[in-house]
Amino acid sequence: MIKNIHLNRDIAQLILLQRIELLTPFLKRVRKTLGRYFFTNFASKYFISPKLIGTKYLEFMLSEYNLLKKNLNFDNKTILSIGGGMCGLELMINSNSKNCFFSIIEKNYISKKVTYGWDNENREAYNNLKLLEFFLINNGLDKRSFKIYNFDFDQFPEKKFDFIISLYSLDYHYDFNLYLDYFKKILNKDTKLILDTIRPDYFKKIFENVKIIDFMQNTVHKSKRVICSNFIL
Repeated sequence: MIKNIHLNRDIAQLILLQRIELLTPFLKRVRKTLGRYFFTNFASKYFISPKLIGTKYLEFMLSEYNLLKKNLNFDNKTILSIGGGMCGLELMINSNSKNCFFSIIEKNYISKKVTYGWDNENREAYNNLKLLEFFLINNGLDKRSFKIYNFDFDQFPEKKFDFIISLYSLDYHYDFNLYLDYFKKILNKDTKLILDTIRPDYFKKIFENVKIIDFMQNTVHKSKRVICSNFIL
């Protein structure tokens, strides 16, 4: 079990931009008063406590892992992570499971302004793939246990996965259908997709099994966390 997250100021900034719920009341006022551009490019880096962000981030990731482990066994599984940010959840899975391999699809730039919300074209991004790799290795994930794919330039892995995890990303910030053709290549009836969505009934048209494991009432979109399996398209 990971007890401490090791991160520098640049990584702490990325985590804050990815997980806006980590904002302190002071930073919320700064963002509201001085605007999103100033917040994204200056306040989110220079007005923060990396230690505090690391502690809070660890708490969030542990909570998300504990919810998933009630329903899933990650031992000896191949996992595709889509839009996982700094992949703190993947670190938790790795530290509590045996022989996992992670394929990670992420973007490699920081948008000029934080503009969270539904984005049909999936243009928003708050990440740096070199820092992501450093963060994962520095926190105990063996380099042989993961591979990172740049969303905009790399060919996605075309193999079957046991789990696809996309919390607060796929169908939360952008449409599931952006990945539909890709999923047709890699999903089988046993693959489990875990995501947050406001429309679980929509996924009953795509998957034979759709299980709601949490009602995320404290999230911006009041989403539900679901596990989908037995792809039928």
